[in-house]
Amino acid sequence: MRYSFRIEPTPGQRIALARTFGCARVVYNDALAACKAAWQTDRARIATGALAKRVITDAKRTPERAWLAEVSVDALQSSLRDLDTAYANFFASVTRKRRGRRMGLPVFKSKKDNRQSIRFSRNGFRLRENGRLNLAKIGDMRVRWSRPLPSVPSSVSVIKDASDRYFASFVVDVEPRALPPADTQVGIDLGLTHYAVLSDGQVIDNPRFLRRAEQRLRKAQQTLSRKAKGSKNRARARIKVARAHARVADARMDWCHQSASRLIRDNQAVYLEDLAVSGLARTRLTRSVHDAAWGMFRRVLEDKAARYGRHVGVVSRWLPSSQTCHVCWVVDGKKPLHVRIWRCEGCGTEHDRDLNASRVILAAGQAERLNAPGGPVRPEVEIPRQARPVERGTHPKPQPVTTGRQAGTPVR
Repeated sequence: MRYSFRIEPTPGQRIALARTFGCARVVYNDALAACKAAWQTDRARIATGALAKRVITDAKRTPERAWLAEVSVDALQSSLRDLDTAYANFFASVTRKRRGRRMGLPVFKSKKDNRQSIRFSRNGFRLRENGRLNLAKIGDMRVRWSRPLPSVPSSVSVIKDASDRYFASFVVDVEPRALPPADTQVGIDLGLTHYAVLSDGQVIDNPRFLRRAEQRLRKAQQTLSRKAKGSKNRARARIKVARAHARVADARMDWCHQSASRLIRDNQAVYLEDLAVSGLARTRLTRSVHDAAWGMFRRVLEDKAARYGRHVGVVSRWLPSSQTCHVCWVVDGKKPLHVRIWRCEGCGTEHDRDLNASRVILAAGQAERLNAPGGPVRPEVEIPRQARPVERGTHPKPQPVTTGRQAGTPVR
């Protein structure tokens, strides 16, 4: 896991960090340019050791790159490892070994990026007894410790974000802590009017952090637009805008962690719907979808479940959760968004749209979890397993597979 803390470098240390950021960026770009040139020339790949010797060791002896010796070599070597990781991710994505979206080739880094970062291995940093963080060729920096580290960190990344804040992100080994078993399972229907409606009837309101900060953000953007480009006043106004956005992002992240921790603590299993967030973000609800951050909420929920011994199930996005009655399992057809309460044509039960959808998601998630190891479709029905006689040298007729589902019984 990563443990991030705010750090407070002195003015001299800020200059040293800026120098290290620039040197690591130059080494990364030089290595990337060498790899591209070698591939375009004869389709060759440069070994990591030879590449490090060319862009770091030999480059320090040249007048053009002599200033690379002013920073820690550990940060420069880490930038080369980042390049190796970028290429590995690209090839794994091309060969379909990596899930998710298609990864592109590595691109050159720009000094105009508002976010800069460097990484130190165990040889490049140490933690002092007085709580200070010592970085090679930078010095001791004050750290705002909010909690102790669970183990000795293996590496630390120093990050400068767009709002001119500095963070130290430690990579530590954390032992999983299984929570006591719980008897409850819950399905969640995510939305915009209500952030989440749980299958047990609980409703989580949508905090709308971006909407509540729109007026403050609008004034900061107006002030920025009136400053001359390239002036110091514009640089200060840009930092104010970045800090306003950082407050929104930090509040949203903190709320996601608290809500996810509550759900994981109270339930043994949590089931969600696999929403197409990228597609929904291209509709007229773009700002509201991004403000809701469903993808971040799901990622935080899955991480906490893996750490505390809980289960998070994700059902298919094609499940007609808003069209299916959770009582008789009759699919009642599509309904416009303004229809929040509807009556089932099969059993006549009146449903709240979101509450019914969460209960359908719960049932579908439970069925998928039971069927994953080969269990029955319905939990209360046992599948009889009978051995089929097979004679050597003959072709037996295919026999019908006996399942626990009877005719006319819906799948739960």
